[in-house]
Amino acid sequence: MREDVENLDISDVAANWVNAQILARQIDERIKSLADLSHTPLFFGRLDYLHAPGADKAEGAEGERFYIGRRHVHDAEGDPMVIDWRAPVSQPFYRASKKDPMDVGLRRRFGYTGGDLTAYEDEHLSDPSEAAATSKLLQQEIERPRVGPMRDIVATIQPEQDEIVRSGLAGSVCVQGGPGTGKTAVGLHRVAYLLYAHRERLARTGTLVIGPNKSFLHYIEQVLPALGELEVKQATVDDLVAHVEVRGTDDATAAVVKGDARMAEVLRRAVRSHVTLPTEGVVVVRGSRRWRVPAYELETIVQELLDRDIRYGAAHEALPQRIAHAVLVQMERSGEAPDDRVQDAVARNTAVKAAVKAIWPPVDPAKLVLRLLTDADFLAVHAKGLLDEDEQKEILWAKAVRSVKSAKWSAADAVLIDEATDLVRRTHSLGHVVLDEAQDLSPMQYRAVGRRCTTGSATVLGDLAQGTTPWATRSWDEALAHLGKGEAVIEELTAGFRVPTDVITYASRLLPHIAPGLTPVASVRENPGFFEVRPTTADEQVVGACEELLRNEGSIGLIAADARIPALTEALTTAGLTYLGPGEETTAQTRLTLVPASLAKGLEYDYVVLDEPQAVVDGEPDERTGLRRLYVALTRAVSGLLVTHAAPLPAQLG
Repeated sequence: MREDVENLDISDVAANWVNAQILARQIDERIKSLADLSHTPLFFGRLDYLHAPGADKAEGAEGERFYIGRRHVHDAEGDPMVIDWRAPVSQPFYRASKKDPMDVGLRRRFGYTGGDLTAYEDEHLSDPSEAAATSKLLQQEIERPRVGPMRDIVATIQPEQDEIVRSGLAGSVCVQGGPGTGKTAVGLHRVAYLLYAHRERLARTGTLVIGPNKSFLHYIEQVLPALGELEVKQATVDDLVAHVEVRGTDDATAAVVKGDARMAEVLRRAVRSHVTLPTEGVVVVRGSRRWRVPAYELETIVQELLDRDIRYGAAHEALPQRIAHAVLVQMERSGEAPDDRVQDAVARNTAVKAAVKAIWPPVDPAKLVLRLLTDADFLAVHAKGLLDEDEQKEILWAKAVRSVKSAKWSAADAVLIDEATDLVRRTHSLGHVVLDEAQDLSPMQYRAVGRRCTTGSATVLGDLAQGTTPWATRSWDEALAHLGKGEAVIEELTAGFRVPTDVITYASRLLPHIAPGLTPVASVRENPGFFEVRPTTADEQVVGACEELLRNEGSIGLIAADARIPALTEALTTAGLTYLGPGEETTAQTRLTLVPASLAKGLEYDYVVLDEPQAVVDGEPDERTGLRRLYVALTRAVSGLLVTHAAPLPAQLG
């Protein structure tokens, strides 16, 4: 298939050089999407239908066989050899069961080792004499060691996951899922499915995956390309709102106030305060004639624009045209026949431009936010009835700032500027947005993401128990309202595929203290996994624990409180152990990653050494947030967890 594309001759096909360039780029993208992936088989399953799909199921009708894979594959004549996992005919591979065989006589799973076919396993779904059994190959694929970036799960998608993956483009979905339930994979595979089912529409409108940090995005960046999808953009929330350079930080109290949804109304009032109702008319001179638009008529025009509640910048551009139209009406009444060119000329008239500048002056969003944060009186006027005096004092800057460029903006300030920017001019909307680790967003950050999908849909992924910011989401209903997707369907995933039974059971001791209403994750892993809590007296013993786990196959993560990273860095260097930073790709030679607890979210390792749980808790501004951070750190292991501690363990662990 790749050679066919490479051999295409487009020299005489394109009408001009621009079309030729576009066509050449499309061919290059197609070749990239057809690249071979080492150790990645083209097919992983087979379905033998009792009857051909769509055919009359009368007695004697012949069945049909399909091989299911990551990509559609056809032979030299164009006949399909492997069916894309997203195609409707592939759906029974994930949904069919003994109770509902979906007209499937046999489902076969293939097992691979290093890209070589080494095993297969059959289920005769329509045979009543064969009892339902757990798939050994499925279990092995779920528990396969993880080295390198996150991989796709097309061979292991479960029925409840498949239902979310194949949900339609029109509706938004929120997935609450505990550690290891596959919510990130489900979100990414939903994007792949939507691109398959609605490719032309999403090619026009665009898709975006939003993650919590660069390390996380680097970890997941190969999943969609492995499925042949190369056009999906990735970003963090900070990337979306990067109108100014972020060089400062807020304390927790100020950040909570700035992230509160009430700030949206403060900003709206501040933007609208620039409008001044006219007190005198406008006189337009054209040739020997003078045309006057009286103050009361100008006031009516301005009030109509205010009542329509359109973007401030759009109204600023519309006002001169409205004034010009009022002049044209007078011209027509006097017997003239002006056209659109005359109206445009009047709109550019000096007197009209001066009136617009006085009535509806342009607004710079960053300057507006700077004034709110440095001018106590200006903030008090527009925050009246919204923020109390203490809250206003929290967000006011102690020192005056000369300009937007010299200001030390914080991440929360950048979100405020993004809100103000949208009040002035509309933010471009995409066709579909995936928001991962959503529980850590503030209401204002939700609004920033929501602006990117006002005309599209969203997939929201998260776990309320893993909210580790002071403004963490309290409920998905509240979060979805801020996102502008209050109609979204909320789904819950409770079957754990990644975290071993003993590990998730230990971590779940924290749930009553951090998220009392959530259902604990129930691991479906047959292997209980390796788990040990080990007292230590020196950092050398922590390094020894890493060396011990490195004797196993797979990746190793050493997770520790941020404050402990320098000491552990020195200990690892002294011991001669090479290691990576979060998000860096592990190799067969370097399988150990040193991870600050603040960056552990969303990552996974075969084995984890968790250093000093109490230090992880103490590193956060309050105990509840600290316990949530600890819950995240405890649940990063796929095969085993070794907890080392010199200080006493948190009491909540029992």
